[in-house]
Amino acid sequence: MKRTIWAMVGIGVCLLTFRFGPLLPANAQDTDWQKVDEILGRKPAVSDDVRRYGFPRSDLSVTLDGVTIKPALALGGWVAFKPAHGGAMIMGDLVLLETEINPVMAKMIASGLEITAVHNHLLRASPATFYMHVAGHGDPVKLASAIHDALVESKTPQTIAAPAAPAPTIGLDTAKLDQIIGVKGQANGGVYQFNVKRRDPITEDGMLLTPVAAMGLAIGINFQPTEGGRAAITGDFVLTSDEVNPVILALRTHGIEVTALHSHMLDEQPRLFFMHFWANDDAVKLAEGLRAALDKTASTKS
Repeated sequence: MKRTIWAMVGIGVCLLTFRFGPLLPANAQDTDWQKVDEILGRKPAVSDDVRRYGFPRSDLSVTLDGVTIKPALALGGWVAFKPAHGGAMIMGDLVLLETEINPVMAKMIASGLEITAVHNHLLRASPATFYMHVAGHGDPVKLASAIHDALVESKTPQTIAAPAAPAPTIGLDTAKLDQIIGVKGQANGGVYQFNVKRRDPITEDGMLLTPVAAMGLAIGINFQPTEGGRAAITGDFVLTSDEVNPVILALRTHGIEVTALHSHMLDEQPRLFFMHFWANDDAVKLAEGLRAALDKTASTKS
C-alpha cells in the first residue's frame, strides 16, 4: 500500500514538473529579480505587484496605408510577471514576423510554456506582423530564461535602445482627446496612448488579474500623428460576447475599420474577446467614433 502511494506521489511530481517546470520557489518575493532583468536584457515597468517587460520591434520598418508604424503604435511586444501560487504567472504578447512564428513556438513548447493565441492585429501591413500570446507559471528566473531562449529564434532586439532625446512631439490636441475618451492619456515614443479599464473584475484560475493595464486587459487606444491634425489609430477593445457586435457597428458607422476579433487567453472569467481596429483620419473625429464604441462597453471614465 505504501509503495502504491509513493508511486502515485512520484507520478504527480513528474506531471507537475512537466507542466510547470522544476519545483517552484517558496515565495515569489524571494526571487532575484535583478537576475530576471539580466536574462531579459531590460528593466521592467513596475505596477503594484506586476513587472512588465517591453519587447518593442524597433528593428522592423512596417508601413500600412502609407503610414510608417512606430513601435508604440502596434509593434510593442511585452511579457508581464505576477506573483502567483508560490511562484509567478506570466502573460505576454510577442510581435513576430511570419517566418519567426514556428521557431519561437517550438522553443516555447520545449520550455513548458503555453501558447494561448496566434493572430494578426492589422491588415495590409508590410511586412505582415503577427502576435503570439503566451502564458506560464513557475520559477520567475526559469520563465525568463524560457522567454529569452524563444525570442533568440527571432530578430527581436535583445536589449532596449536608449530613448530618443528629446522625445517626439505629439502634435495633437491631447486635452481634447482626453476629454472625449474620458481618461487621461500619456505620450510614449511619439504615440498618444490610452488605457481604459473595464468595470467588471477579471479572473483566471481563481486569481484576480490586476492591475489590468499591466496585464494587457485594459482597452488600449493609440494615436500616432500623421499630418494636419490627423492620426493613425489602432489598439484593441476588451469585450464580453454581448458587446462584440454593438462595438463593431459603432466603429464601422464612424469609419473605423475592424481588423481582427479573437481571444487572447484560455481560462479567463468572464470570457473576453479582443477587437483590433485601424483608421487614419482627423484625430478628434476618430476619438468621437471611439467614444461611441466605448459607450457600448462596461468601461470606466476617470
